[in-house]
Amino acid sequence: MDQNRLKEFIFAANLSGYAGGKAKNWTKEADRSTTIKFEKGDWLYLDNFYGGEPYGGRTIVFFQNQPIWIMVYYGWVEPTINPKEVYPFLREALLQMPQDSPFRGPKELISHFYRYLNSWSGDVSRFSGQEKIISPLQAVYQASYLGGLVDQQPAV
Repeated sequence: MDQNRLKEFIFAANLSGYAGGKAKNWTKEADRSTTIKFEKGDWLYLDNFYGGEPYGGRTIVFFQNQPIWIMVYYGWVEPTINPKEVYPFLREALLQMPQDSPFRGPKELISHFYRYLNSWSGDVSRFSGQEKIISPLQAVYQASYLGGLVDQQPAV
């Protein structure tokens, strides 16, 4: 698997997904989850999540109809905070994801009232990380994520 092409595709898909806020590309599923779909050539991206608050989900990338990459995630806004005040800033951060590590947002973003922090280890083949949003008074949001390549060789 060409990991540079994979990163380019994930980057483009993420910009068109939740971060881009294009709800017209979102499908409400019978199980009450939401799926965001992005296709380009031989590539398919499916981001399926449950939320509201808190939220959780998984993103799968397929190449030529074969699953090749997955990310799972779980996050929440602190109960005393209005999520509608936090999520626009989260989307702003996610739109600034690094092209070389297109898992979530940048290492840091300060804008308006909030500070976004994201730390991860690994690369597109295997990674894990945590992100949080802090106001001047407290942490208001946090999430964990992990993932990497899947189905690269036959299993026993």
